[in-house]
Amino acid sequence: MKKILSLLLTSLLMFTLIGCNGGNSEGAQGASYELALITDTATIDDKSFNQGAWEGLEKYAVENNITHKFYDPAEKTTQAYLEAISLAVEGGAKLVVCPGYLFSEAVYEAQDMYPDTNFILLDSTPLSPQGEEKVNDNTYAVYYAEEQAGFLAGYAAVKDGNKKLGFMGGIALPAVVRFGYGFAQGAEYAAKEMGISDLELKYHYTGNFDATPETQATAAAWYQSGTEVIFACGGAVGNSVMAAAQDVSGKVIGVDVDQSNESDTVITSAIKNLSGSVYDGITEFYNGSFPGGEVLTLDASVNGIGLPMETSKFNSFTQEDYEAIYNKIKDGKININKDNETAITDLNIDNIKIEVVQ
Repeated sequence: MKKILSLLLTSLLMFTLIGCNGGNSEGAQGASYELALITDTATIDDKSFNQGAWEGLEKYAVENNITHKFYDPAEKTTQAYLEAISLAVEGGAKLVVCPGYLFSEAVYEAQDMYPDTNFILLDSTPLSPQGEEKVNDNTYAVYYAEEQAGFLAGYAAVKDGNKKLGFMGGIALPAVVRFGYGFAQGAEYAAKEMGISDLELKYHYTGNFDATPETQATAAAWYQSGTEVIFACGGAVGNSVMAAAQDVSGKVIGVDVDQSNESDTVITSAIKNLSGSVYDGITEFYNGSFPGGEVLTLDASVNGIGLPMETSKFNSFTQEDYEAIYNKIKDGKININKDNETAITDLNIDNIKIEVVQ
């Protein structure tokens, strides 16, 4: 009996250690994984940033029969991210994808600690705790033109007949702010084209990226007061908004990736080409042309952002309408303010009554 208990305890301990070591897509414990991704504030199936990045990595890995794995840090701290990166490097990673601004300090250190490992950092550049920026030759930093994606979403929402809009962001970080400012400016641009001046926009940051009863209650109150569509821009914040919309037949605009499969309430999504940019970065790595040392912003000119028109559920906004406005942005004919220091109420918006909800 003692031997049996001992074996059971040993097995349980091994299972626990494997679980804490992150997830993997293939292979056995102790195997080597060439490609790795470290998750940030959410899970690998967050229907947002982590998932979009992972899908790009996984697509390349599966197509080319390359071992790959993701690591889920025990804590959301720079030290925990560094420990996860260390595990990935020790596990054989040649390239590590770090999705999000939270990795800026971790990658700043890791690029020096592991000069033979390459890093793709999304939505940030490597920064020291003092704010010093340094991009080594083994790091590729990728930004996205969120203000353009938000602009398209706001423009389409108004052209489709909506006059009472809502923006519900997570934490007021630069990328989230750019989405919101673009949304307001896109709605304003459409209003001017249509000659209407009675639009309303409720504007709010939840202070987190979580699905909470408070966020759902706020969204429900907005819908009940007449808001027709809410741009949910904050990871799992979208889950709360979708739940609220479901009860009152409200409409939702998703973010980062195509979220149409999440709820029938999602009419479109302001997307970044997360999977494509990660896939392309990995492709360049294996082709010997990794863009190390570069900081790029992927915008409409390289199809870095957009709306997923094939799954969007608009009433009157057409593919032709979309292509027309997209090409104007692509050709630089529309100036979209992305200054994070400018207040939303100072964006030169005349046709929309903006209510900032604290």
